Formats: sequence, structure tokens, C-alpha cells
Amino acid sequence: MNNVRCTASDDGLTIHLSGRVDSGNAQDVEEAIKQMVDGRSGDQIVLDLEDLEYVSSAGLRVILRLAKSAGTFKIVNASSAVYEIFDMTGFTEMFEITKAYRRISVEGCEVIGKGANGEVYRIDPDTIVKVYLNPDSLPEIHRERELARTAFVQGIPTAIPYDVVRVGEGYGSVFELLNAKSLGKLLVAGEITVDEAAKMSIDLLKIIHGTVVNPDSMPSERDIVLDWVDYLKDHLEPELWQKLHDLVEAVPEDNHLMHGDYHLKNIMVQNGETLLIDMDTLCHGHPIFELASIYNAYVGFSETDPSIVMKFQGFDQETAHELWHKSLALYLGTDDEDAIRSVEEKATIIGQTRLYRRTLRRDGNPAMIAAAKKHLEELVPKTDTLLF
Repeated sequence: MNNVRCTASDDGLTIHLSGRVDSGNAQDVEEAIKQMVDGRSGDQIVLDLEDLEYVSSAGLRVILRLAKSAGTFKIVNASSAVYEIFDMTGFTEMFEITKAYRRISVEGCEVIGKGANGEVYRIDPDTIVKVYLNPDSLPEIHRERELARTAFVQGIPTAIPYDVVRVGEGYGSVFELLNAKSLGKLLVAGEITVDEAAKMSIDLLKIIHGTVVNPDSMPSERDIVLDWVDYLKDHLEPELWQKLHDLVEAVPEDNHLMHGDYHLKNIMVQNGETLLIDMDTLCHGHPIFELASIYNAYVGFSETDPSIVMKFQGFDQETAHELWHKSLALYLGTDDEDAIRSVEEKATIIGQTRLYRRTLRRDGNPAMIAAAKKHLEELVPKTDTLLF
């Protein structure tokens, strides 16, 4: 039949229904399904209803009999109308049933942010969507939603995703941000100064870092950084690597909240209020780790290629360096250049550790590898602690 097709895998069968299944064709649909599952009794069966418009009571009986022949059975991609039928008839209590995701297009939409995991688009004046690069990103999306809720409940001003959508072959999270602009956009447009951008971002960062969280609810950044260090074991001299490892390991566990990817494009301003977005990197740890990620955003990533910060942040390298220095001074609450430089060197060690490992795993850029290694060789031997 045209409205029944099947795909098989080692895990079982996926049966796709389309159009309508009612008293007029239910018997033919069932016969077609029987031929598909013949000899595979007890397999996992997934019923994919992305293209199904309507199912009658006769169709429901077909589904019931199919479920009884399966080892495990679930229904996916049910439209709102079909899901309502399942809900009214009690199917949602009997089976695992998930709704279909609304489809949207981001073609021609303004890109307001880009990160390692995805891009953020404005799809209308009130709404933005974060589109994930990984086409199998549903677990990431659900994890980020839970992290965002955790932060919101803890009093962090953040945008909560209210919908999951399909974008092309992938997925996205939708946020309502009424006429909000990122601090980065405001700075580039000349609507705020570097001083104002630094103050607004650090004011929010201090709220974040002042929040204590359950360490079981999110990753430890210290553990993440130790993984970076371990990756470099065969790329650094043994004595240097051991010193780097000992420095990171000596940082005590800290249950204060960290964003993990903090920069102006992840801070939105709406009606004068700053809101945090892009929550998939939330973690807990000592603030030196957060400062290292800020260092990378404004200095580290673009050290060997100044065009990178322009592409990523929208402003030039000189502005980025000024923003980093003023942000660090505000965070530390001092104008003492020696004190600022001391913490900057600690952040540089962690930031360059990440860049070294990241570059080795990705494109192997010789200039970035050489710069990262040089920083570590200069700073690690003279550093006794990463704490401040």
C-alpha cells in the first residue's frame, strides 16, 4: 500500500503510516503490516506517524494488534491532531507516544550568535531559535532545557526554551525574547561603550558565581579541564605536563554556578534586563575556569588570527583586548595591574590548555599549537597555584 512502508535495522522495524487510516482501508493497512513483520515477532517496532493525518477507531484496533506482536513498541512523531485522538482513547497511558516537532526554516534569518554546538537565529521580532549542529541533538536539547530551568529556579535571569522544533534535518530550541539584543550587538552598534558592556556582563557574572548549586545537577568544570590536561600528556614535556596536571588537580571542587561559555553574544538585553542564553555549558567550579573561557573568547581564539574575533564577536581585536582587561579588573575589583596580570596568567594557562587540545583534535593549526605550547612553557613553571 502507498500509505504503509517499513524500514528495518538491527534494532527492529520502523513502520511509517501516512494519509488516513480508517474503516475504508484499515484492513488493507493491517495486511500490509503483517507482511512486513512476518517472521519478526518479538522485535522492537517503532510506529512513525509523521505523515499520518487521521486515524479512526478501526485504525486504532490495527495499532493495538500490532503492539501485541512486538517485543517493545512505541509511537513517534504523532501530529497534534493524532496525539489528541490517542490521548482521548487512553493510548497515551498504554504506550510511549511522542509528538511530532514543528518544522521551521531559518533561511534568510539574522544570525545573532554562533558557538561550538550551534547557531542562534532571530526568526521574528519576538523569537529566537538555537539550531544545533549535531543532527541527533535531542538529548543535548533536553539536557540544556533542564540546566536552564535549574538556573532559572536558582534566580539566574535566563531565557527558558519553550519549544523544540525541526530545522532541516536537525533540531532547535525556541526562546521568546521580545526585541532583545545581545550585548555584543549593542556594542557593535555603538549603543553601549566597552565600559558599559564590561560592567553589565560582570554584574551578571557575579550573580551567576554567587549561586550555589547541587553538584550532581551539572558537570564539574575541574573534571573537564583535567580531561583536557590528560589529552596533552604526549604533547608536552613530562615535567611540564605533570606540573600542569598538579596545578589543575589542586583547585578544590566548588559548588558555585558557572556558565562555561561566557561572552557578550550569550548575554541578551531585554527592557534593560540582562538575560543569559546558551545554557548547555552550565557547570560548577572555581571562577578561574570561567575567567579562562572569557579569556579565550576575547583573546585566546584570535591570538594568531585577529579576524577570528571579528567573525565571532563582531568587533576587532583591539576592542576585544580592552573588553577582556576591563572585565577582569571589574571582576577582581581592583586597578592594580600586577594583581590583574597575575590572575590573567592563571586564566591563560587554562585557556591555552583548552586551545592546545582543541586544535590538536580539530584542524591541527601549527600557529595555534605553537602559540599555546609557548604560553604553557612560559607560564606553568613559574606558577604555584591557579587560585586567587
